[in-house]
Amino acid sequence: MGYIKSGVFISLDGVIESPEKWHFPYFDDQMGAVVGELMNNEALLIGRQTYDEFAGYWPNADPEDPTTKVMNSTRKYVVSNTLTEASWENSTIVSGDVAAELTKLKADTGLGTTGSATLVRWLLEQELVDELHLLVHPIVVGHGKRLFADGTTVPLKLVSSTTFDSGVVHLVYTRADKAEAKADAAGDK
Repeated sequence: MGYIKSGVFISLDGVIESPEKWHFPYFDDQMGAVVGELMNNEALLIGRQTYDEFAGYWPNADPEDPTTKVMNSTRKYVVSNTLTEASWENSTIVSGDVAAELTKLKADTGLGTTGSATLVRWLLEQELVDELHLLVHPIVVGHGKRLFADGTTVPLKLVSSTTFDSGVVHLVYTRADKAEAKADAAGDK
């Protein structure tokens, strides 16, 4: 059986935008191991904006970098109702009834998302995320796009937490079932 795992770099104040401006001082071997594990999926699931950024970079990146080979050779599914062509190697557009298409796809494919905050929010609302990995950085960025905005309530269950030497906390959540979520909300647990 397949799955959808979403991994997100996030600040204490919920910012996920432009992590290249605040993330790297916290990157260490512990985080590298988690990121490597999160990239080890059968396919990559990304939104349109992330696709555009990645497709503009990885096909021309240093071929000696092992990440370049992984990014280019991995199957990629791009969620977009506006993209008409996906020319990056091994890319397929998912459009139309995206929830139904992804439900079918994840029945037998391990999918991992990276970046794509809008997609991750939508996947959570559609109850399609099987694991949400938040790499919470010990910094308040103060401005920028946040992962969670006003919208649907999504009950989650914490399954693990690890604090890295850098101060980053790796939180792993799964979906809470509806009965469990109602009990938590009512204070029955």
